[in-house]
Amino acid sequence: MTATRTETDSLGTIEIPADRYWGPQTERARDLFRIGDARLDPGVVRATGLQKWASAEANRRLGELPENIAEPIKAAAAEVESGARDADFPLPVWQTGSGTQTNMNANEVISNRANEMLGQKLGTRKPIHPNDHVNRGQSSNDSFPTVMHLAAIQAVRHRLLPGLAALHTALTAKADEYAGIVKLGRTHMMDAVPVTLGGEFATWARQVQNGIARVTDAIPRLLLLPQGGTAAGTGLNTHAAFAETFCAIVAERTGEAFAPNPDKSEGMAAHDAFVELHGALNTVAVSLTKIANDVRLLGSGPRAGIGELVIPADGLSSSIMPGKTNPTQSEALTMVAARVMGNQTTVTFAAAQGHLELNVFKPVIIQSVLESTTLLGDAAASFAKHMVAKLEPNRARIADQMAKSLMLVTALNPRIGYDRAVQIAKLALAEDLTLKDAAERLGHVTPADFDRWVRPEDMLRPGGTLEGGG
Repeated sequence: MTATRTETDSLGTIEIPADRYWGPQTERARDLFRIGDARLDPGVVRATGLQKWASAEANRRLGELPENIAEPIKAAAAEVESGARDADFPLPVWQTGSGTQTNMNANEVISNRANEMLGQKLGTRKPIHPNDHVNRGQSSNDSFPTVMHLAAIQAVRHRLLPGLAALHTALTAKADEYAGIVKLGRTHMMDAVPVTLGGEFATWARQVQNGIARVTDAIPRLLLLPQGGTAAGTGLNTHAAFAETFCAIVAERTGEAFAPNPDKSEGMAAHDAFVELHGALNTVAVSLTKIANDVRLLGSGPRAGIGELVIPADGLSSSIMPGKTNPTQSEALTMVAARVMGNQTTVTFAAAQGHLELNVFKPVIIQSVLESTTLLGDAAASFAKHMVAKLEPNRARIADQMAKSLMLVTALNPRIGYDRAVQIAKLALAEDLTLKDAAERLGHVTPADFDRWVRPEDMLRPGGTLEGGG
């Protein structure tokens, strides 16, 4: 049996694993919320460490905590922030919707660890008390949503935006490299007029660039923190300058321009900032789905599909078909996108549950936002490195399909009219002729004029088809 220690709180005594730093509130919550296996994202735990560190420092600067209390709290909170105490946060996502249990978990862990640093046994609650000192001037109502903002900013800055930037760079490089490759365009999944391979990559790059801009546009609202609102946005039991001091400290520690939310109740009762952010994430997921699907369509084959791109062999193969190369990176990326689209529904519904002075779906909101943020960032970086950077054009295939295209006949519209151009295309398809031969047989265009007027490279810009003379 696991060794335990006995602790006492207002509800009585309880047994806690002897080697763990949490206390009675956390242990009771462990028993009450045996729901699933998913724990809160480590980013939430580490942001909680930052929030408690900054709170202790703010209270020290404001004279609310003496230095001999504040400094051990900060030292213990720094361990939480570093990830050293992840194992002491055992609670699942599915807990009290205000995140109170995780806030209490942090108070107990930091209190116990700080007291241990001062030579005390775990569970003594002296000289540092989890509520009176670690939670000084705070409430779960304002602390947990503040943690949500801190964790989201960290994930956006350090996981999502770098991943999207890597993908944008890779796509832009290919767009430049393949700018001169003229190929068959496709609309409605059917042959269309010519485009360039570089132009297709440029379109994808622009989608990613727009996604980066959309995510970045959501950041200013994430930088507004509700800390200092305490219970129901009143600011009860906190120093009048706590909010400003706290935000200044967090800004110093992170380099981010955090500031107090001018209406702290808005940041506690509603989480529109996360709906806005996840809306941008959902748009990114849509963009990445198109890119991944386009790549696997253009790389389909290699002999019976479109086959214009050569999908890199990644060392993975079919369990039964030897030598088969599959677009695994496209599949991983689109699965991530599907998950993000599901999270969009969760965040939308959860954020809509802000009743009166408090939204009580906070844990699932931040869990969904962080999952979407990290998955998109990681998948974009993986797709850039293992797919885009290694793609190669199948130039022979591109040239062959371009030469056979019936939609080159579109270049003749200004010369002979739409109806005659239709006759040429239909005859060529019906009798397996080239457009040139069909045009000559019908007497609509001479071979010499056809060669001057139907030039794929002239069909890529406005006015190009009218520059061929005649």
